[in-house]
Amino acid sequence: MSQTAKSLAIAGALGAALSTTLASSVDAQTKEKCFGVALAGQNDCAAGPGTTCAGSSTVDYQGNSWKLVNFGTCKDIALPPMADGTPRHGALKALKRDLPS
Repeated sequence: MSQTAKSLAIAGALGAALSTTLASSVDAQTKEKCFGVALAGQNDCAAGPGTTCAGSSTVDYQGNSWKLVNFGTCKDIALPPMADGTPRHGALKALKRDLPS
C-alpha cells in the first residue's frame, strides 16, 4: 500500500472517531435521563436492583429505570395514572414507585 493510501486511511479513521465523539457530546447536551417513563424492557440502562442494563426493566414505568428523552421534557411526558388514580410523572432522579415485587 502506498504512503498516500495509508495516510488517507488513517485520516479517515481519525475523522470517523472524531465524528462519533462529537455526536455523543451533542447527544449528551440535548438528552437527559428520565426515570419512570419507560415501558417494561424498553429502558435505556440502570434499571435498579435486580436488573442489569438496557432492556432489563420488568415493570411499565419502573421508577428506578430511565430512558433518554429530549432535554427539558422529562417532567412533561404524559403517563397513565397509577391503578389507584395517583398521577405519574417522569423524574430526573430514581423514583420509589412501580418497582418490581
